[in-house]
Amino acid sequence: MFLQLAFDIILTFLCFVHTLESAQITISPKCDSMCGEVEIPYPFGMNDPACYAGKWFEIECLTKSMNNVPTLTPHLKATNLEVSSIDALRSTVTIWSSTFTLNCHRDFVISEPDIHLRGSPFVYSQERNKFVAMGCNLVTYLLSNAVQVGACASICDSNDDIFFHSISGNYCSGKYCCESSLPLYLSEFNVTSERLAGKNRSQSDCSYAMIIEEAVWEKVSAELADLTNLKFTAVLAWEIVDSSLELPDNCQNSYITSSERSHSGRTCNCYDGFVGNPYIPGGCIEVIKGISSNCESETIHHRGSVYLSLATILASVVGSIILLLRSWWLHKVVRKRVAKKRKEKNFKQNGGLLLQQRLSTGEVSVEKVKHLSLKDLEKATDSFNVNRVLGKGGQGTVYKGMLVDGQIVAVKKFKVEGNVEEFINEFVILSQINHRNVVKLLGCCLETEIPLLVYEFIPNGNLFQYLHDQNEDLPMTWEMRLRIATEVAEAIFYLHSAASQPIYHRDVKSTNILLDGKYRAKVADFGASKMISLEDTHLTTAVQGTFGYLDPEYFHTSQLTEKSDVYSFGVVLVELLTGQKPISSSRTEEAKNLSHYFVCSMEENRVFDIIDERVTKEGEKEHIIAVANLAYRCLELNGKKRPSMKEVASELYRILKLEMKPSTQQNIEETEFAGIEEYQSWAASSVSDIGSNSTLSNTIPTSK
Repeated sequence: MFLQLAFDIILTFLCFVHTLESAQITISPKCDSMCGEVEIPYPFGMNDPACYAGKWFEIECLTKSMNNVPTLTPHLKATNLEVSSIDALRSTVTIWSSTFTLNCHRDFVISEPDIHLRGSPFVYSQERNKFVAMGCNLVTYLLSNAVQVGACASICDSNDDIFFHSISGNYCSGKYCCESSLPLYLSEFNVTSERLAGKNRSQSDCSYAMIIEEAVWEKVSAELADLTNLKFTAVLAWEIVDSSLELPDNCQNSYITSSERSHSGRTCNCYDGFVGNPYIPGGCIEVIKGISSNCESETIHHRGSVYLSLATILASVVGSIILLLRSWWLHKVVRKRVAKKRKEKNFKQNGGLLLQQRLSTGEVSVEKVKHLSLKDLEKATDSFNVNRVLGKGGQGTVYKGMLVDGQIVAVKKFKVEGNVEEFINEFVILSQINHRNVVKLLGCCLETEIPLLVYEFIPNGNLFQYLHDQNEDLPMTWEMRLRIATEVAEAIFYLHSAASQPIYHRDVKSTNILLDGKYRAKVADFGASKMISLEDTHLTTAVQGTFGYLDPEYFHTSQLTEKSDVYSFGVVLVELLTGQKPISSSRTEEAKNLSHYFVCSMEENRVFDIIDERVTKEGEKEHIIAVANLAYRCLELNGKKRPSMKEVASELYRILKLEMKPSTQQNIEETEFAGIEEYQSWAASSVSDIGSNSTLSNTIPTSK
């Protein structure tokens, strides 16, 4: 009875404080907080410039007729975009977006939207949106400022028509529709498409594309004929770019719209356990379970007697101090129990039970993986500060951190949204891999709402950045390219042949090849990888990979084999030889796809026209030809004709030894690549080939 009385007193007191704090966060009596049914929180506002943080955040409340009923709808005045909702806590605004229609020859006419946010503090959120395209046998490109920044391909059966098929956002893997993640800092976009080579025309040349909120896309299930007349939501992230604007202390530097400087603006956040509007002083309110709904009721019904309630509350608190202390103690006990339950729930939700099952079977080697607490990782990453972000992708966000022992690490916060398959997959695979050219898994944390993995920190970024944004002070020499290619080939061969079970990486590309402090290669990102039993030769699965690196045979048959990784590695090898990107809309039509362009150049005996100038200057011609021939074999359309990664690694190792100077050759012989001795006999049989084949015409097959 006494405890119940004390709890009621605390509850009433906290509700009163909540009421006073709510009264303090109003900007001005003149500022309207609603437009129709949409709440307009600061920094957005209407009517008076004092109500919003600059012209970009001004909301215009317009009257719009819906079903002959006038309705008030908010619009971003500077960009004329219709607003669906605003979330100040996440610094996002949800807008209504239109669908692009391409090559449509039907009765209805839909204008293509002209969408750009150049110069504004808004960008399309990479985490919250998807690029989606629908059509038959088409590659659809996402362009920004006339540069291709994304693409996906969709296929149909012959004489098929997408107008008679329903599309579901939960299953869009390349048939009738495809999807791709967005790049960072996307402030404008356009869409183009082209027909897949060798594909017949379908009954409909019509295709559609859009940027759509990921949560909305997962719920979409509609016929395409209806889709053309619908509008979908997309999410914009924002930051405050006006440095003169005064903001609360909980606001920090950010780089939402640009990575060119140390930061491009500021964003505000509420600390853990608080909700509200972080852009207003006192706008973040602590959340205590069971109080919010009661407070709302108290605020609505008793706002007129606030000061009378204050006197009653203070008198009750003074008279019941002992009961309050006991209640405080009880509250701490309850909170500990709640926290423990929450950790158990998160552990189960993040696949903890599945991991325990695999631990019991010996599938996961726990000796290598340390379990870290959320407190340790928050301290290591400065509470996951945006300034610690190393990169973002489809699986989640990676932060740089330092553990208490001084070790520098990379912490990946997965974006699972109920699906823990990729997280568990990467955890299981990396826990049993021990290879110097594969990124090491150091630890994990399953107690949080979002699972976390901790890796060794790789300081020099990825191969794609280093190759295509070359630093003149440390250029990528021919010898470095050969060494990196050899290291990656050795790592993939290890995955295919030396691991306890064969592992197919499934997404080999230059962005997944990291470079350590000595610019040695580290293969990373195993979320899409697959383990297969020793007796299996292939695995039938939904097609997954990156356009430009994806094995055409796997794309058409859905049968994943070790030769799919060989094809993708062949594209990386061509990147190293040519210094060009796998896909680029800035090149000519025949050269858009680098692998296709390389194969044509080899067969037309003009491969040196596309070899990087630095490579031709520094490398021996016969060695360059040997690597080009190896890449050509890797890109065979028939997977059975491609070499194994064992053969690829051995050949590259042999060429590297021939290319290296005597002073450095001894070093590589001393370190040796693991497993090379097993297939030196194969390499020896090919030594004479390079010496005898000094011209390109002697080494290129006459047909493919």
